[in-house]
Amino acid sequence: MARSLTGRLAGSTLAGVVGFLAFVELTSGVLQGYYTPMLTDIARHLGVHDADVNWLEGSQLMLSALVVPALAKLGDMVGHRRILLWSTAVTAAASLVLPFTDSFAVFLVAWAVQGFYVVWLPLEIALVWSRARRLANPAAVTARAAGILVAALETGAILGALAGGALVDALPLRVVLLVPTLLVVVCFVVVLLGVKESPDPAGGRFDTVGLVLVSLALLALTGGLSLLRLEGVVAFAPWALVVLGVALLWPFARWELRQDDPLVDVRMFRSPTLGPVFLTAGLFGVSVLGAQAPLSTFARTDPAEHGYGLGTTGFQTSLLIGVYLVGMIVGALSYPRVARRATPRLTLVGASTLVGVGFLLFLPFHGTYANVLTNMVVVGLGSGALVAALPAAAAAAAPPTLTGVATGLTNSVKTVGGAIASCVFGIALAGAALQGGATESTAGSFGGYVTVWVVCGTTALVAAVLLLAVVPRQAFTDPAATAPTEGTPTVPTPTA
Repeated sequence: MARSLTGRLAGSTLAGVVGFLAFVELTSGVLQGYYTPMLTDIARHLGVHDADVNWLEGSQLMLSALVVPALAKLGDMVGHRRILLWSTAVTAAASLVLPFTDSFAVFLVAWAVQGFYVVWLPLEIALVWSRARRLANPAAVTARAAGILVAALETGAILGALAGGALVDALPLRVVLLVPTLLVVVCFVVVLLGVKESPDPAGGRFDTVGLVLVSLALLALTGGLSLLRLEGVVAFAPWALVVLGVALLWPFARWELRQDDPLVDVRMFRSPTLGPVFLTAGLFGVSVLGAQAPLSTFARTDPAEHGYGLGTTGFQTSLLIGVYLVGMIVGALSYPRVARRATPRLTLVGASTLVGVGFLLFLPFHGTYANVLTNMVVVGLGSGALVAALPAAAAAAAPPTLTGVATGLTNSVKTVGGAIASCVFGIALAGAALQGGATESTAGSFGGYVTVWVVCGTTALVAAVLLLAVVPRQAFTDPAATAPTEGTPTVPTPTA
């Protein structure tokens, strides 16, 4: 299927560019899936408790929320390829540290910095759009390219998980940890030799004050959420940090509105097209980033002991995750076809609805392996389409000089949504302990799992309703797809 989609890009120089960028996303997927099977081995190697491994995920989420806005803006200013190369080099350097340190603190910092790869997909979509906008159907071309890139990403995640699990059983951990470094170095060479710079960088002046303000806000917000998971809902310090983070967004927005060349043009959030896309990304982050660990632990929970769960083995759980990722691949590759037959807006609505229905199906159907497998296929189809569609839709609706910023914001807002959900779900699953109940069991409470399913399903359906009610009907489509009798532009864009 990927070949047929790539074939449709033939006739333009985009075909080769998308092929090289697909390798970059394959590498990104490997990084995201490779380490999961060996986290316990890493904890033993570093001499820390298994629970301390959660700091690795938290540190990467926090850093990604900080670096994506800055790197996306720099991509618009000086060239998306240049920032893609720079971020790949930083990722390679950080990956190289991991095999050669026995210090948890050093490993944690290197792991966080390795998370620079989170900006790759937004920069790649911006690179594709910068070329596609000269064609007759730029939105459709970008959507097809996004589907291929996301399919490569999820394929890499599957291959990474399989390779990581196999290698950690056969080779010393240091050797196993060195493999991703070599792959990222190859990725750097591929971008260097195979991808040309995006035409007509916007230039301008970097908004350092804006970066400091948004960084402080995001650090306070994500730091407070992390502390909530550690100290519980009754602690004062976490809530104080969360409130401070939210409050700091106000001076940041005021500052940005006064700038001729802001780091983030906050007017984009007022756009009837872009605003709902960003909000959808945040709501989608609740499930795609916040719900995966609870789904895995629910599958591993022994029903004979706790009265719920599936009691799966590690391999059976990995099959569930693998089928979910395959569903994402199918959803990503199907998005451009469905969008061409319907509209991108309706396809986004349908994808959000699939995610919502898939999670709500857990409420009556969670007792068997087949139930959970079916639900995760439904969620995967919708999730894959959304991962591909959201940055492509943002690129299509953004002003030409803010493509990187718009696509990057979908990632940043999604990350914040995932961080909030991770905190809420962690508290919900620890319900018995937080209420002073029995703490001998390490299993999450069944009420907590119900909370996860309800929140994920509801937020996805809210996103679907929002897209249906607010976004213009012909949003994210090419001008040629609009009836000739219309006298206004198809895709309304915010003023710069």
